[in-house]
Amino acid sequence: MNAMNNQKKYKKHKFGRVAFQFLIAGIFIMVNFTCSQRNDQQKQMQESNNKEVTAKEILGNPIYLAISYGGYREKSRDVQPTIEQLKEDLRILSAMGIKVLRTYNVQLPHASNVLKAIRELKNENPEFEMYVMLGAWIDCKNAWTDQKPDHDSESEQNAGEIERAVKLSNQYPDIVKILAVGNEAMVRWAESYYVQPWVILKWVVYLQELKKDGKLPNELWITSSDDFSSWGGGDTSYHTEDLEKLIKAVDYISMHTYPYHNSHYNPDFWYVPENEADLSNIDKVNAAMVRAIGFAKAQYRAVSKYVESIGVEKQIHIGETGWATVSNGHYGPKGSKATDEYKQALFYQHMREWTNSAGISCFYFEAFDEQWKDARNPQGSENHFGLFTIDGKAKFPVWGLVDNGTFQGLSRGGNEISKTYNGDKKALLKQVLSPPEKPD
Repeated sequence: MNAMNNQKKYKKHKFGRVAFQFLIAGIFIMVNFTCSQRNDQQKQMQESNNKEVTAKEILGNPIYLAISYGGYREKSRDVQPTIEQLKEDLRILSAMGIKVLRTYNVQLPHASNVLKAIRELKNENPEFEMYVMLGAWIDCKNAWTDQKPDHDSESEQNAGEIERAVKLSNQYPDIVKILAVGNEAMVRWAESYYVQPWVILKWVVYLQELKKDGKLPNELWITSSDDFSSWGGGDTSYHTEDLEKLIKAVDYISMHTYPYHNSHYNPDFWYVPENEADLSNIDKVNAAMVRAIGFAKAQYRAVSKYVESIGVEKQIHIGETGWATVSNGHYGPKGSKATDEYKQALFYQHMREWTNSAGISCFYFEAFDEQWKDARNPQGSENHFGLFTIDGKAKFPVWGLVDNGTFQGLSRGGNEISKTYNGDKKALLKQVLSPPEKPD
């Protein structure tokens, strides 16, 4: 009996020991599998982050939302945003899905600091993803001086600007994906500084040659960012041999379209037509903003038609468009009445919907208000194109992102991201004016 009991105890003990060994082995296998799975995921993430994303993959891809970015907070660009302030802004933009920034010049420290800020954020968080369309500013001779601008000659400063852009493109090849020669540098209403197309062509060709010689990344795309008319979509006087050569030389066309400004300068689309005269105020506004998008589409088609007419197939993307929220000038209550946050929200929404569905990149202008642009006139429209105010309030186009917690834990200048008008839509709508009727 004792022998049988001892045998039972031995078998029970043996079974328990075996079961325990299986349990330990199972845990070991599970831990190894989990670790292996985590390692595989980390490896895949690292491979994804290390993947070289090119302009060809970025442009026209709605995953890579684009925006124009300055980030200046003071009344003078003499006060440059700090690296920490830039990183503060970049975290906000990244949270809302922005992955491509446009800068405008490399004369000032701003662009190089933006690139440095992005590099630091990438080092802090391997998942952080942001790219740059780097602008090189181009001027005519005597631009921004007390002498008469010579629009047939170029500034001696241009060569240095191009070389600085080349240096930064080579220093940050993982971030700089596009290099833009000039900003609205060929359109004649830019009376202070515009140049003839041959100047832009000269530098575009120079940069393309550097790519061929291996002195710039081969996948870097070269363009110029200019008004739709400068790209042949308007006055036929712009249809020159040099423009044709330029269109053939760039990797893609970056065109600007501004229905907002045209609500004053070319307002036929903006006036309330007779068949809408009896609509409510808000319905008149809604209809006007649909026409505004139609106006932008027409300018895009005009450029596309001209490019096709000279036998060229090139991608066309929108390098700049936007809508201001404050104006005491042409676009305010005594002018076209185009200016308020409600209209900005409709324009932003319609523009994103159109361009994303059509495979067009849109560098929306702009991320944050900047008060240096019209420092003597705080209510000037140029100071108020941002989706955010200088103190970090989200304007009506992005109220929904505040509601869903997109900006939780983020701030600007010590201020949490909150809504303008304290989130009171009724108060916002009281500021909304319908467009004027067409004068007799």
